Amino acid sequence: MARDGMRGWAAVTGVAERKPTRWTDGETTIDMTARIGVQAIADAGLQLGDIDGIVCHPMAGVPMLVPSTIVEVMGLRVSYADSVDLGGATAAGMVWRAAAAIHAGQAQAVLCVTASRRQRRTGVQPKRSGQPLGRDTSAFAEFEVPFGNVGANVGYAMIANRYLHEHRCTPEELAKIAVHQRDNACRNPDAFFYGQPITVDDVLASPMVADPLHLLEIVMPSAGAAAIVVVHPDLVRSTGRPAAWLLGAGECVTHKTITYAPSLTDTAIRPAADRAFAQAGIARSRVGLASLYDCYTITVLIELEEAGFCGPGEGGRFVAEHDLRWNGDFPVNTHGGQLSFSQPGLAGAMSHVTEAVRQVQHRGGERQVDGLEFAFVTGNGGIMSEECALVFGVEP
Repeated sequence: MARDGMRGWAAVTGVAERKPTRWTDGETTIDMTARIGVQAIADAGLQLGDIDGIVCHPMAGVPMLVPSTIVEVMGLRVSYADSVDLGGATAAGMVWRAAAAIHAGQAQAVLCVTASRRQRRTGVQPKRSGQPLGRDTSAFAEFEVPFGNVGANVGYAMIANRYLHEHRCTPEELAKIAVHQRDNACRNPDAFFYGQPITVDDVLASPMVADPLHLLEIVMPSAGAAAIVVVHPDLVRSTGRPAAWLLGAGECVTHKTITYAPSLTDTAIRPAADRAFAQAGIARSRVGLASLYDCYTITVLIELEEAGFCGPGEGGRFVAEHDLRWNGDFPVNTHGGQLSFSQPGLAGAMSHVTEAVRQVQHRGGERQVDGLEFAFVTGNGGIMSEECALVFGVEP
């Protein structure tokens, strides 16, 4: 693909994000999706009737036909509809698909929306109505779940242990990632852990959940919603809204479960990032914000290496030598990341996109990165299985 593959195709102008909460008793995912969508459309300076594209994701309470369900609830009429199912890479994947649809003449303004609810457990649990439909017949369900390979903690602990076997990285260096992201969260009133700073000692003293990962190195699940509006260049000019231009994108999927990963440390992030930077036509050194998917501290460390900001095995030293806070020399996850913003399902993945967009639009408030021109975003699905990378800029 040409170096300037996506430059000028589309930009993000509207952003909306709900403050994460532990529970959403009495709310449905459909309600949350519609409300946050309306807010994003307003932020883009548009009306409901201006939206002619929708991108969403499989969600609880909607067993099938998700795009048409959201369109119906919101009163939209669209010429492009899509549903993306890439786990934590879903939000980033939505962005470039929306831009491609706009470039192909299928839409002018595309709403990309994510939402996740959390209900308190009661004595009787209702039958799940969301996807997946039917019995899971995958190899994962048949050969791995019965033997305890369930949940993300196990897989990422395996990745961390393999990394520590191959390379040098101290517990303090990993802990610093969590500490600096918490410092960023303390400048973001919407972050779940706003006003709750931590230290390296706090991280290392927190309970060991899956060796070598401590509790404060792992995201806290929550509920929330987030949405963006991707628009045609003509709408950027006519609305006069500040824009975050999509300059490049890359995607790579290699496996579903950790058992079948080609490698635990040589991941799909690398080809995705290489394609995104090749399309954007900029050097890594020009990135002023890295908005890196951070389900665990080890995820950030490996992404720094795999995305090309440092060499293999140099992640620990890179973290030790750089200030990752919003006003540091290499800002990472200025909203606090999911480690401190919290992880409201796929809206947590979208938080990396929304933060990068706000920063590029120079709407970062108290945590605005000074003189920011380019932001790099990653999405990570499964156990480092599905990867998407984006580059945003202030100019097309």
